[in-house]
Amino acid sequence: MVIDEQIKMLCVKSNISVSEIGRRLNKTPQAFSQKIKRGNFTVDELSEIALVSGCQLKCEFVFPDGYRVVIE
Repeated sequence: MVIDEQIKMLCVKSNISVSEIGRRLNKTPQAFSQKIKRGNFTVDELSEIALVSGCQLKCEFVFPDGYRVVIE
């Protein structure tokens, strides 16, 4: 699943529109929609999206042996 689909799922689950997330991030709805289409988000940007939508973002690398490197 690509990031645009994941953000749209986040919106549905959070009962918030993509435009509203953009506004909460101080971006125009059009600019935020274009960013979603491009799909080039940093971890910091994804953390901000999580924050304004009321959830957490957890990122990590998981090795085959179970060792985890958490991205903060």
